[in-house]
Amino acid sequence: MGLIVNGKWVDQWYDTEASKGEFVRQDSRFRHQISADPSSQYYAEKDRYHLYVSLACPWAHRTLIFRKLKQLEDIISVSVVKPEMLDNGWEFGEKGDPLYQLDYAYQLYLKAAPDYQGRVTVPILWDKKTQTIVNNESIEIIRMFNTAFNDLTGNSDNYYPDSLQEQIEAVNERIYHTVNNGVYRAGFATTQAAYEEAYYELFDSLDWLEQHLSTNRYLVGEHLTEADWRLFTTLVRFDAVYHGHFKCNKQKLSEYHHIYNYVKALYQVNGIKETVDLEYTKQHYYASHKTINPTLIVPLGGICNFDEAHDRDRSY
Repeated sequence: MGLIVNGKWVDQWYDTEASKGEFVRQDSRFRHQISADPSSQYYAEKDRYHLYVSLACPWAHRTLIFRKLKQLEDIISVSVVKPEMLDNGWEFGEKGDPLYQLDYAYQLYLKAAPDYQGRVTVPILWDKKTQTIVNNESIEIIRMFNTAFNDLTGNSDNYYPDSLQEQIEAVNERIYHTVNNGVYRAGFATTQAAYEEAYYELFDSLDWLEQHLSTNRYLVGEHLTEADWRLFTTLVRFDAVYHGHFKCNKQKLSEYHHIYNYVKALYQVNGIKETVDLEYTKQHYYASHKTINPTLIVPLGGICNFDEAHDRDRSY
């Protein structure tokens, strides 16, 4: 990830709480909201916003999924960074940044806020009109995509309905701490105690999910919601990178009958497989994390066949 300190890039992959060796995730800074209200500072308009993502990042992947589900591909343009994140962080690649011809994502952060200090992450939702970052918090971006552009697309599908929000939030709370962030807490732990705490919490939650999905089609009963997509982007990467690279090796995803079928069903939702690139993902994790994989060798194998038949159409 790296950090910007006093206007300069510092090659530091992650923050830890030194006394415990725990991985600590920094809060996002840019938290503006796009609205369907024409009087809003950030009004929902076609061709105004640009999304920067990595195909390896589960947080950025969420935004690509909602861009696909909500038919925003002709409304919001997108750029994909190179898979490796090396000495200067996320890099825009041979063609560079399509908006400002920048080379690195950290330069975009400094363009938005010259006094910015902290981590440089994706996704980045950029406003071409005001030339700044609207938001870099994936949860808020997917919720904006969920509703703010409905009048432009005519797509009113709602993955965060009022009637289910309490249930969705309860599931999200557990999933975030023990699964979404749990794999990172295990992978980036610098003490045995911190690693084991994350490891056991992760697999406790996977066992709970296996049981839950044996009697429920989705995380919130019969309703496909944002909770499912937020979980999916971690699970779809599990065998390819987290099982080995992050030492989450008690059990493979493909060894959980109900979870594996659930992920295959989500992967096969129209358009979703187009947002998944596990070879790119493996290249990022294994070739970027020198503290974990100093040889930078990218292993072969580990990619599940998510096109296989699943049993999620049965009655529950």
